[in-house]
Amino acid sequence: MAGIDNIRSGQTLTTTTRSAARSGDSSSSTNTASVKTTSTPQDAVSLSSAGKAVGAMHNQMVSQPSFDQAKVAAIKEAIANGSYTVDPEKLADNMIKFEKELGGL
Repeated sequence: MAGIDNIRSGQTLTTTTRSAARSGDSSSSTNTASVKTTSTPQDAVSLSSAGKAVGAMHNQMVSQPSFDQAKVAAIKEAIANGSYTVDPEKLADNMIKFEKELGGL
């Protein structure tokens, strides 16, 4: 059974159900002819169409990378061969812009 921590990594959560068994004979003999089982009510869950749509979007997002792998590879190559340059003015402007966007949070 997958634990709650493993659900986020894409594993499904499985549940098991148990049915109670009672012996009609209260002695400790091995007579199992009079075993009765009782059934317990089962829980049910149904998802709305919006919930199903969210699940479909989640599955689509999980199947795709969250970044541009080609761009990352190009930047790594530029760093490795020494041709990657940083524009300090542009970097500072972007940092200020980011801080202003977070200011409302």
